[in-house]
Amino acid sequence: MPDAALMRRALYGWAYNRNRWDETPPEDVARALAWIAKNSMPVSALEDPATVRLALDALSLRLDGKAASPRTAKRKRACLSDVLGLAVEEKYFALPVNPLTAVKWAAPKSVEQVDPESVANPRQVRALLAGVREQGPRGQHLEAFFGCLYYAAMRPAEATGLRVAQCHLPESGWGMLTLRQGVVRAGRGWTDDGTAHELRHLKARAEKDSRPVPIPPHFVRMLRQHIAVHGTAPDGRLFRTNRNGLLQETGYGEVWTRARRDVLSEAETVSLLARRPYDLRHAGVSFWLSSGVDAMECARRAGHSIAVLHKVYAKVLDQTRERANNRIDAALREWNEPE
Repeated sequence: MPDAALMRRALYGWAYNRNRWDETPPEDVARALAWIAKNSMPVSALEDPATVRLALDALSLRLDGKAASPRTAKRKRACLSDVLGLAVEEKYFALPVNPLTAVKWAAPKSVEQVDPESVANPRQVRALLAGVREQGPRGQHLEAFFGCLYYAAMRPAEATGLRVAQCHLPESGWGMLTLRQGVVRAGRGWTDDGTAHELRHLKARAEKDSRPVPIPPHFVRMLRQHIAVHGTAPDGRLFRTNRNGLLQETGYGEVWTRARRDVLSEAETVSLLARRPYDLRHAGVSFWLSSGVDAMECARRAGHSIAVLHKVYAKVLDQTRERANNRIDAALREWNEPE
């Protein structure tokens, strides 16, 4: 049997990649694919629950044999379920049911709640954005990008694809960003046109659905200034590389890492506080909730279902409930005082 790294390269890079099916693989990959073809079980073997359990246990491990993260295990289990569902549809099995349903298997527990320690407060966010801006032309271009993640709670993919036509930026008052799609890096080998990125519809939304997000006046001014100083890409994108390309996570990640190092204390730098640019989105939604904004409205602006909002921001909501309880107690005490 080839080693695990070569097996993964052969499967992921060649067997599962239809764009390369007409290419001749390297010799070591060809040998690995031949071994896989000879030794793989037929799909019908998955009618045996013991075989299914072996597969489920295997997808919970990394290449080095250590346990994969709970999210990885759940995602791979979902992919396996989709594949087996298609096999049922194509009548590869004698029984018209997904074999996974016959196995009692629980994915490892995962922590999906936002950790309050990772949530920056508005003062810290302003300081971090200033730290981005002070890094020269590159940082000045990215300040508004990171602002999108916080003030509009956008996902990085949504901010990367933001176009000027989606922005309503009045000279005064609140503005509006109408989000319609995101830009996701898939890799050149996995797109139909050979480009590294794909335009995809909003997460958990219909293909042509949109999500309007109101933005506060000071962020409206930041975006207006960004457009005035930096202009846009030929296709209208607000954020781009020097050659009008799409922003890369590694590029803006370096800027964010330096801003944290320059702005935060030593203890804060090694903590979870705003460790990833994505944590700005969590901070934005957390601030809305702690400010008393209705949870349903927060979910709508963030592009969540209300169930996901309560699940992911449970600890933040607990703090909000505690403040609400204190206010109710204070009001009750006022009414209970003798006249």
